[in-house]
Formats: sequence, structure tokens, C-alpha cells
Amino acid sequence: MSFVVFMGVAGCGKSSAGQAVAQRMGWTLIEGDDYHLDTSKAKMRQGIALDDTDRAEWLAILGTLLADQQRRGQSAALTCSALKRSYRDLLRSRNAGLRFVYLEIDKPHALARVAARAGEHLFPPSLVDSQFATLEPPLGEPGVLCIDALLPRDLLADRVADWLRSTP
Repeated sequence: MSFVVFMGVAGCGKSSAGQAVAQRMGWTLIEGDDYHLDTSKAKMRQGIALDDTDRAEWLAILGTLLADQQRRGQSAALTCSALKRSYRDLLRSRNAGLRFVYLEIDKPHALARVAARAGEHLFPPSLVDSQFATLEPPLGEPGVLCIDALLPRDLLADRVADWLRSTP
């Protein structure tokens, strides 16, 4: 069994990368945004950035979902911003050996991507700055692949799948 979190700021492509890799690997995909509390969704729609308190229960839910997958013996890919080390450590505490794919993107590209999906997604472009302000890149943390979020999707998915197959 293997477990991986696709992480990064809004607009980095967590959902599309996670879906592509989960399909290649035959894994379950858990879309983290589906598990935000209604109060958090309302805040984001209003352009109010989430704080640690808002994210705490959401992260606990995601950790439980990963633990459930582990109990079932099923590998899974999770999409979750996991912007701070403390958030990643909480997820790691629920799933030994959890790996992370950090989709690196700069602010102009992230903003353009979020703006392009405005109206389709609960996250407005006005919150992109707060994502970068909160971000603690996972550089140097164990079990992390840092990859350019602007790579073509198939190439990105191939590289991630190769990494997952080659690392314990």
C-alpha cells in the first residue's frame, strides 16, 4: 500500500495531477476540497482566508480518510493544500510512510489558473496571496517530491508515478 498527498497553493493543479496519477496507479483519489466544513466553504466564497482553526478539523477528517484506506489495504492519493509543516505532520501522524508531491508554481501562474476557473470553484482569486503567505515549502522534509506544476500534465503524472514506484 502507498499513500501520497498532492499539495501546494490554489491553482497548482492538485486535483488534475492527483487524478492522473491515481488513474495510472490504480489508486483511490480523495479530493480534499470535498471535505471542507460548510463554514469554511462559506468563508472562502466570501474571500476570507482560512486560518489554522478552520483547517484543523478538515485535516483531521482527511487524516481519518487516509487511515481508513490503510485499514482497507487500499492505496490512495489525496489532494490537500497542506501549506504548513504542522499540517503535513498531522497527516503523517495518521499514516506512517505518507509521501507528498509538492506542485511548485509561482504567484502569477497560480493567480491566472484560479482566475480561469472563477465561478466553477469555491476558491476566489482574491485568496491566492494568502496561500503564498501561509505556504511553508516542504523542502528538505522526508518523502517529498518537488515538481514543476507547469509541466504538461502527462509528463508530470509520469514523473510522479515513476517516483512513487521507485521509492518505498
